Amino acid sequence: MSRVVVTGGAGRLGRSLVAGLADRGHDVVSFDRAASDSVQLTDAEQRVIDLTDADATARALGDAKADAVIHLAAIAVPFSAPEDVILRTNAALAMSVLGGAVRAGVGRVVAASSPTVLGYGSPGWLPDRFPLDEQTAPRPSHAYALSKLLVEQTVAMLRRQGGDTRFALFRPCYVIAPEEWSGAPTQQGHTVRERLDDPALSAPALFNYVDARDVAGFADTLLRAMPDIPDGETFFVGADDALAREPLAELIPRFLPGSDELAAVLTGTSPAFSNAKAHRLLGWRPVHSWRTALAPDPHPQTPGAPA
Repeated sequence: MSRVVVTGGAGRLGRSLVAGLADRGHDVVSFDRAASDSVQLTDAEQRVIDLTDADATARALGDAKADAVIHLAAIAVPFSAPEDVILRTNAALAMSVLGGAVRAGVGRVVAASSPTVLGYGSPGWLPDRFPLDEQTAPRPSHAYALSKLLVEQTVAMLRRQGGDTRFALFRPCYVIAPEEWSGAPTQQGHTVRERLDDPALSAPALFNYVDARDVAGFADTLLRAMPDIPDGETFFVGADDALAREPLAELIPRFLPGSDELAAVLTGTSPAFSNAKAHRLLGWRPVHSWRTALAPDPHPQTPGAPA
């Protein structure tokens, strides 16, 4: 069992991560600027802290006597605040938490990045190939994506400084919390069913998604594997299928001009983002899919009836 600090533990992904790690036998402490009622239902501790205060954060991490830190804390939605605020806040959090973990002598540090570092959604963007993976070149096109690339570069900087701390990074796809399968709004304000019914809603994210519980399973697997895998690895964490009812080879060219040949390699509703590296290095596979997790439609349309 490890003692794990999760920063941002009161957030959408953080709540599931805290609960999932606790269920798997870890001793979990949530660091966030506010407490969460759902975290109180677990055995996890909660500490309210301003994580942008680097000295206070380093002291708190030392006091927690953690074996590992998973850094989630951030302004988590693109364009949800002014661009300068997003960049300044997320960069400061990364330096404070990741640097503080090194100062506190934490042995394993995992940081959450984002698939948005690749730059999809910007005008004229096309990848070199599909599926997208950890070798796809980052080309961030807004402050949130740039801030996540800075998280990755902060890890690289700290590794270059030497020391005993081991690092890993993960890029979780569009996170769906357990309650959202039953109709609660996703982070963009739409329900999962609405995103499936109207492909234009999921197209900006290239139809990627991951169940938050699968992220918790990934984090547990990664923490256990870190002593035995190369230091500083980055992983995409996503579902085994796309959040779409139609094949991506047909959908993606509809919303991404010029991608017909690139998308043709995607068969059926296989995802545009590959999780193969996590399977190869860690043996991790997601267990949740929208096809089985989505609650039945409470108002199904009668065939032939007006919509």
